[in-house]
Amino acid sequence: MRVFVTVEEQGGFAAASRKLDISPAAVTRAIVALEQQLGVKLIQRTTRNTRLTDAGHQYYEDSKAILASIAAANEAVAGANAEPHGTLTVTASVLFGRMYVMPSIVNYMQKYAKVKVVAHFVDHVTNLVEEGIDVAIRIGELPDSSLRAIKVGQVRRVLCASPAYLQQHGVPQQPADLLKHAIISASALSPKVEWRFGATASAEKLAMQPRLMVSSIDAAMAAAIGGLGITHLLSYQVKSEVERGTLALILEDHEQPPWPVHVVHREDKLGSSKVRAFIDDIVHDLRNHPNLK
Repeated sequence: MRVFVTVEEQGGFAAASRKLDISPAAVTRAIVALEQQLGVKLIQRTTRNTRLTDAGHQYYEDSKAILASIAAANEAVAGANAEPHGTLTVTASVLFGRMYVMPSIVNYMQKYAKVKVVAHFVDHVTNLVEEGIDVAIRIGELPDSSLRAIKVGQVRRVLCASPAYLQQHGVPQQPADLLKHAIISASALSPKVEWRFGATASAEKLAMQPRLMVSSIDAAMAAAIGGLGITHLLSYQVKSEVERGTLALILEDHEQPPWPVHVVHREDKLGSSKVRAFIDDIVHDLRNHPNLK
C-alpha cells in the first residue's frame, strides 16, 4: 500500500523508488504483487507515464486513509505523553487564518521545537481525510461527518459602509432600501448575489446587483472604506475598522443568526500528541478572543 500510494503521489515508479530509497525493480515487484493479490489492475503503465485505473483511484483514497490511521496508532502507542514532534497540517480561510490562527501557530511552534507546521489558508472547504489535514478551523454550520468538532465561538454576517458614504447617500432603514445603493460583493465567483435577512426560516432574500464584484475580502473592505458603497462581510473581518470609525454597521436588527466557529479534526488523530497539543492551544485562544463572542 505504501509503495502504491507513493507511486501515485510522486508521479511514477522511478520517482517513487527515490522517495522510498528502494530500487525501481522493487517498486515494480510490489505493485505487481499487490495487483495479483487483489485481482485487479491498479495502474496503467506506459513508457512515458502512469495513470490510475478506476479501481486504482478508489484503492488510492482508501489506502491513504488506512496508512494515516496506522501512523496515528503507532504514534499513540509510542507514548501519549511524548513531546509533540513531526509535521502538523492546519487549514483555515485566508483572512481568519492570518488574523486568528497564525498567532496560535507561532506560539505553538515556539513551545514545541520538534514540530513542523504546514498551514493551508484557502477560501474553500478542504477534505481533511483526502488531503491529510490534521486540524481545520471552520466557520458556519457543519455537515454530518465522522469528524470531531469543538465549538470555539461565533461570528455574524454584517452590512457596513464608510460614514462618508452613508452621509452622502443616506442610511438604509430596511433591507429593500439596499436596492437603491451601490453594492460591493466580496465574491466574484458567481454573477448571482443573494443576501438574506432575518432569523426565521422565511427570512427575506434580496437579489443584489453589485456595482463592484471582487474575489477577496480585503478588496471589498478597501472599496467600502474608500466610500464606494455597502458590503456584506463577517463581523470579525471588520471589527477593527468599525472601532476605528472607518466603517459603520447598518441594518443590525435584520441580521441572520450568528455562524458558529469550530475546530475540526479527525477522530483517529486523538492519540497524536502534536495534534492534541495544538487543539488544546487553539481552542483556548479562540474561546478567549473577544472578537468571536
